[in-house]
Amino acid sequence: MATTADFKNGLYISFNGKPCSIVWFQHVKPGKGAAFVKTKLRNLENGRILENTFTAGERIDIINVQRRPYQFLYKDDMGFHFMHTETFEQIALQDDLVENSDLMKEGQLVEMMFLADEERVLTCELPPFVEMEVTYTEPAVKGDTASSNALKAATIETGAEIMVPLFINQGEIIKVDTRTRTYAERVR
Repeated sequence: MATTADFKNGLYISFNGKPCSIVWFQHVKPGKGAAFVKTKLRNLENGRILENTFTAGERIDIINVQRRPYQFLYKDDMGFHFMHTETFEQIALQDDLVENSDLMKEGQLVEMMFLADEERVLTCELPPFVEMEVTYTEPAVKGDTASSNALKAATIETGAEIMVPLFINQGEIIKVDTRTRTYAERVR
């Protein structure tokens, strides 16, 4: 057991029976009354931000969370199948645990967050940027824009559709930001 004196950003705790990480905290000592700690917590199961105030010295449960490297193998009606890159152990995850799954291709490396005590997967995260081939996009027409940052729809090799600048053509390799699902740059 720990107390609020042990708070630091990134600490994993159990709050109302849910795994959370501390995003922000502030210890407040008012002139009158007891001290307290204001916090912003991220629920690790759904990503929501919660605000809570703890009494100074209140006991908290610290949980053990581990990050492990996995490789995406394939998808079928059982879900997404992954292999641990060091132990070669395979697991299957349901669609709701994999964010931006349409930006993931076979062989893609991902990082999974596990609640170590229960061996339960909390999240499956793609790397910040992935390289994809543009399989289809309309050709740009000269004089088609009124501004310099015009975008058009493009389908990439996994079937996902993202917006790209007009100068991107079919067959080119681009870098996609998996957090915002946006075009980052052309790969040469």
